[in-house]
Amino acid sequence: MTGGRRRRHHFSKIHAFSCGKASMKQDEHSLIGGPGFSRKVYCNDAERAMSSLYTYGDNYVRTTKYTVATFLPKSLFEQFRRVANFYFLVVAILSFFPIAPYSAVSNVIPLLVVVAATMAKEFIEDFQRKKQDIEMNNRKVKVHSGDGVFNQSKWRDLKVGDIVKVEKDEYFPADLILLSSNYEEAICYVDTMNLDGETNLKLKQALEGTSNLQEDSSFQNFKAVIRCEDPNANLYAFVGSLELGDDQQYPLAPQQLLLRDSKLKNTDFIYGVVIFTGHDTKVMQNSTDPPSKRSKIEKRMDRIIYCLFFLLILVSFIGSIFFGIWTKQDIKNGRMKRWYLMPEHTEVYYDPDEAVLAAILHFLTALMLYGYFIPISLYVSIEVVKVLQSIFINQDLNMYHEETDKPAHARTSNLNEELGQVDTILSDKTGTLTCNSMEFIKCSIGGVAYGRGFTEVERALSKRKDSYFGRKMKNDQNVAKAAETKSNIKGFNFMDERIMNGNWVRQPNANVIQNFLKVLAVCHTAIPEVDEATGKISYEAESPDEAAFVVAAREFGFEFYERSHAAISLHELDLQSNMKLERSYNLLNVLEFSSARKRMSVIVRDHKGKLLLLSKGADSVMFELLGKNGREFEEQTKYHINEYADSGLRTLILAYRELDEQEYNQFNKELTDAKNLVSADQEQIVEDILQNIEKDLILLGATAVEDKLQDGVPECIDKLAQAGIKLWVLTGDKMETAINIGFACSLLRQGMKQIIINSDTPEIKTLEKMEDKSASEAAIKASVVQQITEAKKLLSKSDDNSEALALIIDGKSLAYALEDDVKNVFLELAIGCASVICCRSSPKQKALVTRLVKMRPGSTTLAIGDGANDVGMLQEADIGIGISGVEGMQAVMSSDIAIAQFRYLERLLLVHGHWCYRRISSMICYFFYKNITFGFTLFFYEIYTAFSGQAAYNDWFMSFYNVFFTSLPVIALGVFDQDVSSKLCLKFPLLYQEGVQNLLFSWKRIIGWALNGVASSTIIFFFCIRAMEHQAFREGGQVVDFQVLGATVYTCVVWVVNCQMALSITYFTYIQHLFIWGSIVMWYIFLMAYGAIDSSISTTAYKVFTEACAPSPSYWILTLLVLVAALLPYFAYSTIQVRFFPVYHQMVQWIRKDGQVNDPEFCDMVRQRSIRHTTVGFTARLEASRRFEASRRSEISLVPVDGKPAENQ
Repeated sequence: MTGGRRRRHHFSKIHAFSCGKASMKQDEHSLIGGPGFSRKVYCNDAERAMSSLYTYGDNYVRTTKYTVATFLPKSLFEQFRRVANFYFLVVAILSFFPIAPYSAVSNVIPLLVVVAATMAKEFIEDFQRKKQDIEMNNRKVKVHSGDGVFNQSKWRDLKVGDIVKVEKDEYFPADLILLSSNYEEAICYVDTMNLDGETNLKLKQALEGTSNLQEDSSFQNFKAVIRCEDPNANLYAFVGSLELGDDQQYPLAPQQLLLRDSKLKNTDFIYGVVIFTGHDTKVMQNSTDPPSKRSKIEKRMDRIIYCLFFLLILVSFIGSIFFGIWTKQDIKNGRMKRWYLMPEHTEVYYDPDEAVLAAILHFLTALMLYGYFIPISLYVSIEVVKVLQSIFINQDLNMYHEETDKPAHARTSNLNEELGQVDTILSDKTGTLTCNSMEFIKCSIGGVAYGRGFTEVERALSKRKDSYFGRKMKNDQNVAKAAETKSNIKGFNFMDERIMNGNWVRQPNANVIQNFLKVLAVCHTAIPEVDEATGKISYEAESPDEAAFVVAAREFGFEFYERSHAAISLHELDLQSNMKLERSYNLLNVLEFSSARKRMSVIVRDHKGKLLLLSKGADSVMFELLGKNGREFEEQTKYHINEYADSGLRTLILAYRELDEQEYNQFNKELTDAKNLVSADQEQIVEDILQNIEKDLILLGATAVEDKLQDGVPECIDKLAQAGIKLWVLTGDKMETAINIGFACSLLRQGMKQIIINSDTPEIKTLEKMEDKSASEAAIKASVVQQITEAKKLLSKSDDNSEALALIIDGKSLAYALEDDVKNVFLELAIGCASVICCRSSPKQKALVTRLVKMRPGSTTLAIGDGANDVGMLQEADIGIGISGVEGMQAVMSSDIAIAQFRYLERLLLVHGHWCYRRISSMICYFFYKNITFGFTLFFYEIYTAFSGQAAYNDWFMSFYNVFFTSLPVIALGVFDQDVSSKLCLKFPLLYQEGVQNLLFSWKRIIGWALNGVASSTIIFFFCIRAMEHQAFREGGQVVDFQVLGATVYTCVVWVVNCQMALSITYFTYIQHLFIWGSIVMWYIFLMAYGAIDSSISTTAYKVFTEACAPSPSYWILTLLVLVAALLPYFAYSTIQVRFFPVYHQMVQWIRKDGQVNDPEFCDMVRQRSIRHTTVGFTARLEASRRFEASRRSEISLVPVDGKPAENQ
């Protein structure tokens, strides 16, 4: 559509404002130049800007965690803040000294490999963010380069004061002041969805002094100075002034401000001057630095390692004390007791005269020797496992969105297990829960309900065979067909042959239907666009529901095709002739919608000369405006809108009345006078005048539009609710919109008590008008605190009645609720409510709410959003999920995991989250088990050898224990193990609660595995010692020596820990078999190969297997007996636990093994053993409906008939 065609629309006439009349309070204007308002911008004057004292940052934006300069120090800090890595760094340094019990090479190389591998992973992940930054910073925009010429320039090269030209559907590259547009009125439409989540277009208008700059050449000699506020995070406020020439000064307001990352719509081009760049822009002021996130399991793992350090120090200290005592007492009657230690060949290590020093040196040696308590390979093994888990998430076809060709993308693998512990989800609304589109689906006209379409909520409920919709679909094939049928007309999904295709003219209430459609077609501010190629008409509206109404009117025969400054033209289906006629309605006044009025009206003159007031609005206000003769269909309409609300639809009431000339003339004069008033009460005076005309209305009916949820959202929310996860909605939308979405996705339902904390009340508006601003703010805060306190009283009552509550709070109230002295009370209230919806929330508030929820002990938060306004929230949450939708990539760039649709959250959490949590938990527990088992055999051997510092095993046996002989099975466990299938994870959502309650990584379970390790090592060592100490081992009758004992004990350890792994696994694959049994075989191959090397290299392992162990039957028999004895305690414990104290996943495993997965009664019985009360979702809605119906039947049965109670009839 060309700019010329648009100019005919005269938007200023529609919206009742004129160019350049930017309003600003005098006290705000006086702030300019003072603290916080010191920015001075020289527009289109680079030389003057360079010579001034004001220097501002460039427009480069960085979202990476590291830079080239900080990568090495920051990543090294990340590695060595892990306590185990720091310990091994110290040990690596000590290994170069003589006190080391093994060589330095065998200690340093593993540490280097672990640290380098993790740093490489961090580098790759951050490099992906860097590439996205480069793509954004290299976007192009037209910039004035001088002499009225505009050239393409990169976003990153923009400077404060540059003049830019932004064209239709382009994003604004920085924060701009609007100078002019292609419209004569210097207006433009802006899509701010990336900033505040709202889909309705915002109207911006330039100042009168710059509105004539409509050509590139106009800027050849243009100069101006802007003085304004300093960079801040407030999206909805702006204070400044623009100076043209010597004495022309204009006040600037938010109406002239165009924010970075919002998009130009419905306007061919605009000219603007850059005032804030890069990290000074409001969207970046609302963001936070990319945090360094660590999962709760990893943090607890550090605490476990601290405990192991304590154990390491304790056993080392005990050993050194005993070593010192025994060294002191080593000489008896002039003879050495431990002559084999050859103290004469050492300086102090075994010298009885230097026993204290020898004990201290022994302590350092023991700290290094018992280092196998601390699993150095744990971190790198977890990194490998997490990367492989991320690959599985990325390649899951069930989370691939074919329409947009976008799979799931785990942008970081650090938080996989955290996905299995989420207890609170904080979600954006627009673009996350919804599709940014409305569909006209049902209506009630003259007390008759029309429309057979099914909403997403009804489709979700219909899958439950025991629901009303399920029974209806089963019994009525036409209903089932309607549920599956979808219209291909955008904004219109209506099916009802009674009024479609012009059939409404034959309805008994055709007159009412005609007036109803007339209101739809005329009462709006939409703009028609004609496709010159096809002749088809589309509509651009300030809100998507308004566009849906106009489309619906067109489909019913009232096609709106042209708007001028004074008229609206329709192709209208005439009731008498049943033909399409061109009719024009003179547009006299537009009484605009506001959140306070909750309605919109137009006054028009029809083709017969009648004056008509056409009105639409919320039922809460419209029913009060009806006249006595206009309530004919009131009861039926109320019944229908309650049904529509239950189905998750947004409803509006339509009404009208005829005006007489005298009444209208009086109203128009009063309205004109009121708009020209300069008074603090002007808004209230205008509101009173509008209310005087909007009265005695005649009810026509109600519309029901579906704020189109993304596919599968109700089902997903229901499953998450059954899993015990709470969902908070944080949106920049109006309260009414957010509440409607709450009903649509079953976060709210009819009968649920709503706690509304709202600052948009007459009392608070009165407080805002106080001259003393500090007193005003204190009074408003006191009002908000009072509302929160009263709500908490309701909460305690609802606990007694088991009644679900919903908390709804607006942005202004939220600002006070988040203050330090109020936030804890607010959090208690919010946690006690089943649903929480925060409306009109700024990006900063979203992040602060997320931080507040995260403060709760044991809480794991997940934030999900799709726009730049969600970045702070995503970064603040424990896990940030970005929706890779159609609008921008800011959220994805700042997220930890990106998915294409909200519904994939169900599989991401309930399947991958549960699996990853279970795998990582089991893997860490097993790691500690196998290291404790190995470490305590060293400790027991030290006791056996009088704490001499001699290791039980060959150096390379110890080095390869965690590398080759036990590492691969634990990696396979972390990647492949499943307690239940993905199908059962979704069928039994409460399985997820195992992660939320941290059952699989509790201290009880960790200590249990540690004790299992101590028991295994005790059985292995003492069984081997007692069996081999005095028993002839060779053919010549010799007992075992040090080398054979070490090899035998080591063999038993390898067998026991690998077979323990086999017992722990619930889902075997050939890879696990290969790794478990392959690790054992690898030990024997290594023992033979290493033992065959020259004795100077193999030392104590030289031919120990081929010549000593393998030929001896007692070696093999002992291995078998030790294996059985060491595993018996675990086997006995697990048998008793599964049989008498099963956890939830074990019960699910039972019904799978018994083949009762599809038995509904048995499945319900298992669910009831563990399921908690579900308060939101369509399952809860269904249960509430059942309870309501049951109570109704109960009341009916108790109604007395002929003086007797019903039950006695």
